[in-house]
Amino acid sequence: MQLIQETPDLSAYLVADEAVDHHHPLVRERAAELARSVANSYEYARAAFEFVRDTIPHSQDSGDLRVTWRASDVLEQRTGICYAKAHALAALLRAEDIPTALCYQKLDVVHGLVAVRFNGAWHRQDPRGNKPGVDAQFSLDGERLAFTPDPASGETDWPVLYATAHPVVLDALKSADDRPHLWETLPTAL
Repeated sequence: MQLIQETPDLSAYLVADEAVDHHHPLVRERAAELARSVANSYEYARAAFEFVRDTIPHSQDSGDLRVTWRASDVLEQRTGICYAKAHALAALLRAEDIPTALCYQKLDVVHGLVAVRFNGAWHRQDPRGNKPGVDAQFSLDGERLAFTPDPASGETDWPVLYATAHPVVLDALKSADDRPHLWETLPTAL
């Protein structure tokens, strides 16, 4: 699949915004901690991915009823669904000047992930969190995502790389009182 930048301006994929708030002290602190333990930006990207994937439980898997959407809140509360975890990973990567896009798949509902830019190409990564039947891995040599869409079921990968979280996703997260409410209102299309 050919990934398509929403904007040709690569600097747009480094910007902080309300969801990817990488200027927040909590994000900066975590980014600095992760950066101290690695030798280069590739290792940093992998460490940030593994941190979000492995230490921030997906709220559906853990049974957490809280809804987070801002990267700093995800890091503080240590919970989030796929979109929120993607916002947290994007913030950690952008904090270290790694261009990062938000991207989506159409499964039963819209699923959120990120793409990182290395060596002149975009590479999608899925920090959702592993569980039986889900084995997402950081990879620059071919995708190792949590899910593979089934076109026969109407599922698809959307090729657009967004510089900011899609408004439909943000609206769903912001308007949810709790995770059960969010589950009833998850977007099925962008």
